[in-house]
Amino acid sequence: MGGAVIWTAFEVLLIVAIMLAFGVVSAMVLETFRRRFNHNHVEAPPVFEDPNSLNQVPCPHIFDSAEKYISLIVPAYNEENRLAGTLDETLNYLQQRAAKDKSFTYEVIIVDDGSADGTTRVAFDYVKRYLVENVRVILLGRNHGKGEAIRKGMLHSRGEILLMLDADGATKVTDLEKLENQIIAVARKGHEFGQSIASDSTLRIADVLVAAIGSRAHLEEQALATRKWYRNFLMKGFHVVVMLAVGSGIRDTQCGFKMFTRAAARKLFTNIRLKRWCFDVELVYLCNTFHIPMVEISVNWSEIPGSKINMASIPNMLWEMGLMSLGYRTGIWKIYG
Repeated sequence: MGGAVIWTAFEVLLIVAIMLAFGVVSAMVLETFRRRFNHNHVEAPPVFEDPNSLNQVPCPHIFDSAEKYISLIVPAYNEENRLAGTLDETLNYLQQRAAKDKSFTYEVIIVDDGSADGTTRVAFDYVKRYLVENVRVILLGRNHGKGEAIRKGMLHSRGEILLMLDADGATKVTDLEKLENQIIAVARKGHEFGQSIASDSTLRIADVLVAAIGSRAHLEEQALATRKWYRNFLMKGFHVVVMLAVGSGIRDTQCGFKMFTRAAARKLFTNIRLKRWCFDVELVYLCNTFHIPMVEISVNWSEIPGSKINMASIPNMLWEMGLMSLGYRTGIWKIYG
């Protein structure tokens, strides 16, 4: 009698598990189809407004020719307390470099991802101080995710090379020169070109397919010793899943400091579908698909209080990884370009 009860209970649990699994798979398939044609993004064109004159500024697109040498895209969600420090450091560096080299032109694009605090006010203060030609703000209206914020900034930037960096300033902006130099080196090597790219009329850095990935892998031992245990657990497990999903040779896919040429960004950010936790992994997958050379470069990095990643992020990460694997491996997600 007791054995029959146990067996009946086991059967019930098994049926419940199967139903849950079926529900998850069904939901994943439906969500994968929903994103099939990449229509779930924020496609309304941003309006750049000059807060000094209140006039609207023409909105560029990634398919337009570059007008600046470098664009820096800063996604910001409830970053009222950390954004100003990062912008001060970033703009001081850019101004100093521009003063030494008149050909060095730049823009900083702050993408407010539906912040509920004073992030928008802080961002527009910098537009007023540094003018809309150099600093611009995109408002997404509601929170869509870091990946969507970066995508929007990339699609409406003007640079030959484009850098994404976090609003918390965890990586020193001066390290962009490491990524920039590697991109130039790869461009020269790929085109068997020995002198300065800028001096050659037949080759522009914007037209070369290259991605430079900032990496904290060299800091792993130190990070394991100082970082909270759940973040170590999260990152270790995530790296294993990434290797299984995309087979990447990139040790640190999640560093928020990445640089792309305009040609590479055009292919990547018109195809990317993930909007939150795993968009970095999808970028690596798309780089592999398009045969875009990736160079992983060690950068200086500091743990900044206020991280938005926690244990609750794990199921969301796994969900997005599942969507990506299902979408691309079944061919439901088409790749264009």
